[in-house]
Amino acid sequence: MLAAQRKEFLLARLERDRRLVAKDVAAELGVSEDSVRRDLRELAAAGRCQRVYGGALPASPAVADYGTRREVEVASKQRVATAAAALIRPGATVILDGGTTALAVTRALPAGLAATVVTHSPTVAAALAGHPSVEVYVLGGRLFRHSMVTCGAAAVEAAQAVHADLFLLGVTGVHPDAGLTTGDADEAAMKRALARRAADTYVLASTEKIGAASRFAVLPLDAVAGVITDAPPGDPTVGRLTAAGTAVIAA
Repeated sequence: MLAAQRKEFLLARLERDRRLVAKDVAAELGVSEDSVRRDLRELAAAGRCQRVYGGALPASPAVADYGTRREVEVASKQRVATAAAALIRPGATVILDGGTTALAVTRALPAGLAATVVTHSPTVAAALAGHPSVEVYVLGGRLFRHSMVTCGAAAVEAAQAVHADLFLLGVTGVHPDAGLTTGDADEAAMKRALARRAADTYVLASTEKIGAASRFAVLPLDAVAGVITDAPPGDPTVGRLTAAGTAVIAA
């Protein structure tokens, strides 16, 4: 089997199983494990998979730049946003993450909702200006333009003053093995800091994030109250999440 054929085989196997063990695939194909690992390195360099210890997971398309992500799975994000907005009770204090799904949450909020929203996203804060009964607090810090959020030491320090009922967390990958992941280390640290300031954390997970993984861990799945997704109940990853005890909220 030529290298190009092996790579297509590896991608097809990732699409089917949502994970790949290099040793097992090498034995199945009758090639060296080094050959499979080399193929995976090249696929990862091209953004086609996410390498992990012993193999690979599907790469998340949600690591693209902010402008590109606004055009990805728009209807899926809106469904997730609608289900997430329903979790926000009148009078609650909510931390709303950055990203395109969080932005969709602002559009899904009831017009007369009276609540407090804390965010580190200038884009989300600006969108909330159209909700006169929502009190908005913006956490300052270094602007990470890729996701249009603040992060870094100043933003983490600002978050320490917050005590919230709910955190709506955006990630780029939700995988039973890798947990919750994103594409930037500083952004991952900021998300962890925000999760520590809320009584409950729910994950905003549109379809393209289910079964995918990115480079940096945010939280393990057992650290959140649930995952909000519109992925079908028959999706193998959803089945594995549920079997592992993760609460999955259908959007």
